[in-house]
Amino acid sequence: MVPSGPLPGTCQTLLLFLLLVCCLLSPGSQGQQFPLQVQPQDPVLPAGGSLVVNCSTECPDPKLIILETSLLKEPVGDGPGWAAFQLSNVTSDSRVLCAGFCNGSQMISSSNITVYRFPDQVELAPLPPWQPVGKNLTLRCQVAGGAPRSQLKVVLLRGEEELSRQRVAGEPAQVEVEATATVLASRSDHGASFSCHTELDLRPQGLGLFKNTSTPHQLRTFGFLGPILNLSESSAPEGSIVTVTCMAGARVNVLLDGVAAAAPGQPAQLQLNATEIDDQRSFFCSAMLEVDGEIFKRNRSVQLRVLYGPKIDRANCPERLKWKEKTKQVLQCQARGNPAPQLHCLQKDSNLEVPIGIPVFVKLKYNGTYHCQASSSRGTYTLVVVMDVQGRNHPFVTIFMAVLVIVGLVTVTVALKYLYAVKRRGIYKVNPESSSLPLTSMRPIEAVAEEPS
Repeated sequence: MVPSGPLPGTCQTLLLFLLLVCCLLSPGSQGQQFPLQVQPQDPVLPAGGSLVVNCSTECPDPKLIILETSLLKEPVGDGPGWAAFQLSNVTSDSRVLCAGFCNGSQMISSSNITVYRFPDQVELAPLPPWQPVGKNLTLRCQVAGGAPRSQLKVVLLRGEEELSRQRVAGEPAQVEVEATATVLASRSDHGASFSCHTELDLRPQGLGLFKNTSTPHQLRTFGFLGPILNLSESSAPEGSIVTVTCMAGARVNVLLDGVAAAAPGQPAQLQLNATEIDDQRSFFCSAMLEVDGEIFKRNRSVQLRVLYGPKIDRANCPERLKWKEKTKQVLQCQARGNPAPQLHCLQKDSNLEVPIGIPVFVKLKYNGTYHCQASSSRGTYTLVVVMDVQGRNHPFVTIFMAVLVIVGLVTVTVALKYLYAVKRRGIYKVNPESSSLPLTSMRPIEAVAEEPS
């Protein structure tokens, strides 16, 4: 049995020998007067193939002609100025080196071996059972193997029409790759044949162009029109009758807001008296088509706009407000309508406007009756709001305090008079008739005995 390559010891010995020779020889002596030739030069062969490499020279007395390679080799002959070697089971790109000596000068020459192999697999991925007309169809061609990749391309076809051509990327050659192309399916594509093939172009090496073709697949298409969803009026005045219609092609079942049409291919329809609550209402239509047991669906939706006049909710805009002076308050009145109305709250007498929806610093001048009016092209709507602004010193408080002050003053006055009267009853006076008599009380005495003289 021949080993798969040169023995490690042999390789090292040869390498050391060549390096030693290169170092010992002077640059001038290394010039090749008689070049060493390698035949064939840069050959291309199929993977696993064999090849005879011939190293030859016109040197009159050549020495030690050898072939250095990592491939399996076997000497098959030699003679004056030449040596031949058999290379077998070549499975990958390689470089071979011929070396020898002529009159003490080293001779070296090389050749590159390129291995080619055809792809192991070229397959177009299955097409969908049915393809809707007007939808994109993606073709996928799967390629495994093939070399050299730099000269391998994949082509996707519709019949004989070339849809895409691209180089097969990816190294090494064992890597599986996928090439894609996208086409817009049309009615004419029904029954069309799609395929892909690879092209290994070895014409630069004199071998030719090799193709591997996938199994073709036929495409089946179907037309799925719609669904078409229409409103008799997309912007309808409040109180008007609006008709909603949904339709599709033959054999197609449609449902409009869950209500099915009378039969396949027939339209579904509903009517309504447009009101405020129908504004921005969405209607949904679903179309279904069964093809060979497979169901295809498409949906559409449309929105209705209802035009109605301005309205103000009393719940958000109270009839009476009680605010305190020098506080921050927000007037929350809101108006709705389509188109959106403008809302202003103006004081009845002075036309003073109170901002709506933003904090306001309350002043006494805001006290009064207001007309809150919403207006748009559809009309006007007015609510009356009474705003009662209470000052920090309310009149009732002032009156109450005045009464308290008056009551307090009266009470103090009466109390002072009473105390004064009591005090006067307890005062003693001197009898003016005799200064020698003792002091007597002013209080009445029921009986006083007069002492004898």
